[in-house]
Order: sequence, then C-alpha cells, then structure tokens
Amino acid sequence: MGMSGIWTGMVAISLVCALATGRGSEVASAAMEGASAGVELCLSMAGALCLWMGVMEVLRRAGAMGWLSRLLRPVLSRLYPDFARDSGVIDAISANVSANLLGLGNAATPLGLDAARRMSRRSPGVASDALCMLVVCNTASIQLIPTTVAAVRAGAGSTAPFDILPAVWLASALSVTAGILAARLFARLWRD
Repeated sequence: MGMSGIWTGMVAISLVCALATGRGSEVASAAMEGASAGVELCLSMAGALCLWMGVMEVLRRAGAMGWLSRLLRPVLSRLYPDFARDSGVIDAISANVSANLLGLGNAATPLGLDAARRMSRRSPGVASDALCMLVVCNTASIQLIPTTVAAVRAGAGSTAPFDILPAVWLASALSVTAGILAARLFARLWRD
C-alpha cells in the first residue's frame, strides 16, 4: 500500500510540473512511448521465459528433477538440516534452486512458495531459521544462465545479451555467500 502511494504521488507531481511548465504534451507522448516499449519488452521476455519454463517441465516429466534433487541433496541438507530427511521439502527446494539457476525468477517464485508452505507446516505462524534461509537463498540466488536479464538485454537491442555471464556468476555467488553467512549469524545471535 505504501509503494502505491509513493508511485501515485510521483506521477501526480510529474503531471503538475509538466502542466505548470507547459510540457504536458511531451509527458503524454513519453508515457505512450513508454507503454509501447513496455509491451514490446514483455512480449520479448515472454518467449524466453516460456522456453525455459518448458525446459523445466520437460526435465520434471523426464525425471531429471529427481536426479537434480539427489545431486543437490548434500548441499541442501547442510543448509536446511531440520528438513534433511523430508524428501518433499528438499524436492521443493531443489525445484526452486533449479529455476533460480536458470535465471527464471518468475518461475522460481511459485516453487519457492511451495517449499515455504511445506516448511511452515512444522512451525505455523513462525518464520523458522530454515524458512529465513530459504528466503535469503531464493532472493540472492546463484544464476548460471541469467535468462530474464538476457531477455531484457535482447529486447533492448543488445547484440550479445549473454556477455554478462562472468559478472552475473561472480555477483550471484558473492550475494548468496553473504546472505547465507548473514542468515547463520543472525540465527545464532537471535537464539543467544
């Protein structure tokens, strides 16, 4: 609700300033161009997202998600020791991690919500340390293929939308490491 008020205020102030300075037609023209560019960007991103979400579904139906879950189990069991023996939760977290590795933020969100819902059954109404860790890892995810960012770059006319890979790998690895360390530190401080 607060952000809606802020955005509404910014738009209202912009319109008042535009009308006061006699630039109302320029603001209207820019708004229409921005809306058109937004629709074009959404359509270009939709294709890439549909492709990778389709790949995720094919992997799931082919049983590769189970393989990936087994591959990620040692790491996830250390990050989420309370749920190490709960294959339903670990599988849900693995699906979330897989979507994040492919850079599918929009696809990762429902998968992360499913994992959070499964985790919260043990402590309803309370954000456990494991649930906080899930939020941190989902927010600061490691991306091997930054699909969404590449789609935005391609939609904006980039000739090499994936040339950002090394920077994305470094930044996402650093952010996940910092997030995990901070979550562990705060979990210890909170308990003490």
